[in-house]
Amino acid sequence: MDFSVDQENATIHVSREFAAPLPKVWAAWTESGLLDQWWAPKPWRAQTKTLDFREGGHWLYAMIGPDGETHWSRADFHAITPLESFTSSDAFCDEQGNVNPAFPRSHWTNAFRQTANATRVTIRIRYETLDQLQKIIEMGFKEGFTAGLENLDDLLDAASK
Repeated sequence: MDFSVDQENATIHVSREFAAPLPKVWAAWTESGLLDQWWAPKPWRAQTKTLDFREGGHWLYAMIGPDGETHWSRADFHAITPLESFTSSDAFCDEQGNVNPAFPRSHWTNAFRQTANATRVTIRIRYETLDQLQKIIEMGFKEGFTAGLENLDDLLDAASK
């Protein structure tokens, strides 16, 4: 996995290949039943309340810890080109999806490309300010997201057997 931080532009760049065909990787990023299986770093788990994957739709989900601690988030979808890319804005929120302004909102661009033997996912996550970016990094974003992507590897590997 390539993970870099561009402080000048308050942006995180992630690039990762998955040993699976593009349609399976796309489905894992866009279907709640699959997202719930990999999105949260273990021992946490993700649980979708609602997912409306369309332009103007949103995903409302919880990250639930082993002791029951729950953190809600929502992703609002802006542009979707099936099997190629989607953009969204992600934020911490309450169980009803009301955004918590005390935490930074991130703006995601996810691009998918089939390679010879895998699918490359390239992600750009932009923040309004460097302080917001630094807050997310301090909260352990890199470690948590890396663990989630490793869960996705496991899910795709199990699906291919």
